[in-house]
Amino acid sequence: MMIFKKHISRRAVLRGMGASMALPMLDAMVPAFAEISPGMTPTRVGFVYFPNGAIPKKWKPQTLGEDFELTQILKPLAPFKESMTVISGLDNWRAKGVKGEAGGEHPRASAAFLTCVHPYVRTAEGLENRKVGISVDQILARHYGKETQLASLELGLESDAVVGSCDGDSCSYNSTISWRDETTPMPIQNQPRAVFERLFGDSDSTSQSDRLARLQERKSLLDFVGDAATGIMKELGASDRQKIEQYMDATRDVERRIQMAEAQSMRELPDIDKPAGIPQSFDDHAKLMFDLMVLAYQTDLTRVGTYMMGREMSTMAYPEIGVPDPYHPLTHHQGDVEKIEKAGMINVYHTSLFNYFLERLQDTPDGDGSLLDHSLLTYGGGLGDANMHEPLDLPIVLISRDSRIPGNRHIQFPKKTPLANLYLRMMDVLNIPNDTFGDSNGHLDLLG
Repeated sequence: MMIFKKHISRRAVLRGMGASMALPMLDAMVPAFAEISPGMTPTRVGFVYFPNGAIPKKWKPQTLGEDFELTQILKPLAPFKESMTVISGLDNWRAKGVKGEAGGEHPRASAAFLTCVHPYVRTAEGLENRKVGISVDQILARHYGKETQLASLELGLESDAVVGSCDGDSCSYNSTISWRDETTPMPIQNQPRAVFERLFGDSDSTSQSDRLARLQERKSLLDFVGDAATGIMKELGASDRQKIEQYMDATRDVERRIQMAEAQSMRELPDIDKPAGIPQSFDDHAKLMFDLMVLAYQTDLTRVGTYMMGREMSTMAYPEIGVPDPYHPLTHHQGDVEKIEKAGMINVYHTSLFNYFLERLQDTPDGDGSLLDHSLLTYGGGLGDANMHEPLDLPIVLISRDSRIPGNRHIQFPKKTPLANLYLRMMDVLNIPNDTFGDSNGHLDLLG
C-alpha cells in the first residue's frame, strides 16, 4: 500500500530574513488515514474582562432556562446565543475588604477575579504585603505551555504603567487580572507592535538589525517569508492552501493596521497615557488587539489568553458612541437616569467588541471546524452592580460549543455560590481537574 498524504509538524514555521511565521492548523498536520478528533484539536481558553461593573437591569435576563430574552447589554451577542450561557448569582467574597485595609473595591475586584483569593494590601499599620494567588489562566498556562511557544498572552487596552488612578496602595492590582503566583502579576501588553513581534519575532536571533530595517522600509512579514510560503503551498492540498491564504491575508491586514497606527502616532504630539504605536481610535485599538489574539490561537502559539477592556476605575471616555464623560464616575450614578443610560451604553459597546472577537473566531478555520468551535471563553467583570461596587452576583457569560456546557441558557445560582466553583468546572471540561481552587466549595453544575 502506498500513502501519498504528507505529514508536517504542528510546529512548522515559515522563515525568511530574520522573520518567522508559525503555521495554522492544517489537514497535513494530521497523519495519513487519521481522523481529526476533539482530542487532536486543542481548546483555546480566553478570559475577557470589563471594568467598573454593569447596570443590572440592562444585563441580567428576567427569565431562566432556554430561550431567555437577551437584555440590552447582551443583545450584541445574539448571533452566538446558541453557544452562550449567562450565569447569575456567582459571588467573589474574597474580593471584599477586611477591617483596617487600605485598598478599595476596584483593585480587589480585578485582582481576585481569576484568583478567588483575597488580595491583601498594606494596612495603616503596615501589617500586610501585597499578595494574591495563582490565577486560573496561569494554572491552565502551566498545563498547555508544555506544548506551545507561549504559555499565555496577556492583553489590555490601557497602559499598566499609569499611576495615580488607583485606590490605596494597590496599583498593581488594577493593572492585570493574571497572576503567576501570589506575588507575581503578569503584566498586560497594550501596544500592538510589541504583541506582533512577540508572536512572530525570530527567537533564534538576538540581532535587531533585520527587524529594524523591515520596520523602516514598512515591509510586511510576508515579504520576508514569501519564498518559503510559495514552496510549502505547492506541496499542500486545496483546503490547506486556502487556510494558509486566509491566514496570510489576516496577518497582512494586522500588519497594515499597526503600520497605520505607527504613522499616525508619528504625526501626533506625545501622549503619556497612549504609548506610540497605539491606534488613536479606541475601536481600532480594541479590534486590532482581538485580531492579534486570534492569530495567536490560530497558529497555536498559545492556548490561553486574557484581555482587559479597561482597568478598574477607568476614566476613559467614549465620544465615538456619544459618551464624552469619564467612565468610572458614571457608574456611581446613585439613580441618576442620564448617568445610568451612559454607563449602559458603555456596557453595550464593550459587549459589541467582544462580539467582534467571536465573529473573528467563527470565521477562522481550525481542524474540523472553526476556532470558535474549539474555544472556551469567559466574558465578565469583577463587580456586579456598577453603582454598589460589590463583587456579588457578578456579570458572567460563557461561550462554548462543548456538549458539557449546553448553550442558549440563563442559569441562576443561590447567593454565596463562589465564583471559584465555575473555574473548577471549566478545568473539568478542559481535562485539567482540580479538587479545590480559591474559596471553592464544589464544582459548578452547568447541566442543571
